Amino acid sequence: MIRILYFARFREQLGLAEETFACPSHIETVTDLLVHLRGRGGVWAETLREGERLMIAVNQEIVRPEAPIRDGDEIGFFPPVTGG
Repeated sequence: MIRILYFARFREQLGLAEETFACPSHIETVTDLLVHLRGRGGVWAETLREGERLMIAVNQEIVRPEAPIRDGDEIGFFPPVTGG
């Protein structure tokens, strides 16, 4: 099982702050997870669409989309912070 956290705009758009997810064996990277989540369709496909700017953390460490994920990991998705 992995724990997925959604922050800020993503949490609002998806109506979900977090979920526990039984990760199928074909999901080995964050990119694989994003493809799977987009496959849910609707708001998932729109919110996490390819090309959407997002930041990713695995176990509270910022990573790139090709980062591996494993059972027991915590993955966070959040929009990039903008300065002013």
